[in-house]
Amino acid sequence: MTDTGSRLDGAGIARQIRDEVAEAVARIGAAGWTPRLDAVLVGDDPASKLYVASKARTCQELGMAANTHHLPADSDQGTVEELVRRLNDDPDVDGILVQLPLPAGLDTHRVLDLIDPLKDVDGIHPANVGLLQQGRPRLVPCTPAGIMQMLRREGVQLEGRRAVVVGRSDIVGKPMAVLLLHAHATVTICHSRTRELPRITREADVLIAAAGRCALIGPEHVREGAVVVDVGQHRLTDGDVVRRLFADNPKKLGVFERKGAVLAGDVDFDRVAPVAGRITPVPGGVGPLTIAMLMANTVSAARLRRGV
Repeated sequence: MTDTGSRLDGAGIARQIRDEVAEAVARIGAAGWTPRLDAVLVGDDPASKLYVASKARTCQELGMAANTHHLPADSDQGTVEELVRRLNDDPDVDGILVQLPLPAGLDTHRVLDLIDPLKDVDGIHPANVGLLQQGRPRLVPCTPAGIMQMLRREGVQLEGRRAVVVGRSDIVGKPMAVLLLHAHATVTICHSRTRELPRITREADVLIAAAGRCALIGPEHVREGAVVVDVGQHRLTDGDVVRRLFADNPKKLGVFERKGAVLAGDVDFDRVAPVAGRITPVPGGVGPLTIAMLMANTVSAARLRRGV
């Protein structure tokens, strides 16, 4: 481990990955084709619209093509599925991204299961999940893949270490645990029903917080010198919630008073950083890695489909 509280540079690693993707896209372009990512956005959720626009902008910055297919919120199941089928059949489309969550009433699993596994840049089709479980990863969920890139490039040793993942979602917690296991870490998964959570998380050399609960992880959860990766990102606008979670954190309270909102993760950063050996900030930690790996997955999908 390194000096206490030093930051893992997720944003810097993301820039490295983006540069590598841009170089790959340029080489592919010289061969006469351009990787293309198509996003499906159903409804007008502001956060979803912002995320999709950010992904399209990043594609363009790296020399890739990007299209967004915006359907109204009251679209029925058949309409959404028909769009996915059309994108599957379009030879110019390399990656398909269905922005989640879908509006209430739509069957998310049915939509996601329709995506061509070779165009599944989120890595959540059952075929890709199965390959990952078998240690034959093809397209891997972006956030866990990005975290693994960060840990490797930052020189964090995983082989033989204890890793604890807090969270069991299909897109982060479960694949994160599998990737750590394939890197020869000894892995424990915790979740909302885990008893004596601090006792278990304090065993971790590497602690991944991906439970979706703001400030869940405090210093009592962290072994001194551990590597702590915070997947959560929460924009808090309720003053009562902010004061309850951060009553002894004048920095967070000050930001809230000035801006009316504050960003926080699943880890109480200011209290945990003095205990941790390495730690990711929020924002600027895992978030940029997720976008960078989506771009990398789009290039990988383009190569897979063309046998390159």
